[in-house]
Amino acid sequence: MLKKSVLFFVLFLSACGWHLQNGALIPQELHTLAFESSDPYSEMSMAMRRQLQANNVNLVNAEQGVPVLRINKQITNDEVSSIFKRGREAEKTLMLEVEATVRLANGQSYPINAKVNRTFFDNSRAALAKAAERDVIWNDMREQAARQLITKMVALQHQLKEK
Repeated sequence: MLKKSVLFFVLFLSACGWHLQNGALIPQELHTLAFESSDPYSEMSMAMRRQLQANNVNLVNAEQGVPVLRINKQITNDEVSSIFKRGREAEKTLMLEVEATVRLANGQSYPINAKVNRTFFDNSRAALAKAAERDVIWNDMREQAARQLITKMVALQHQLKEK
């Protein structure tokens, strides 16, 4: 009975168009900011831009008096986690680390970073399908890292109030 009522409640909320309010937790000082990256058209930059826009952050060109979010470094790595009996790679751990800086209008900078790890089962018999699956996983990891960076921006609110 409880499962049916929970299912009904979820279906009701999704059918009426109700959704969580995006951008409500981002500090007011960061609702308008400039976004910088060494490669503005990289997959990570595009994922970050999408997440900022989804959270109602107004992106503007860098100018005096506007906070700046800059992606400083993106590190990707994959390590073998397990192997098959014959010595071929069976499973890999994909790792993504993103380092960024939020520079406020008053010149203060706050470093933020995000780390995402995923496991990937690598079957060499289905190489083409696994390559496509791997690309999907990397894209999902970038989106998750971008969401983590925005969460860290929300956490800056306590530091902004102290100053």
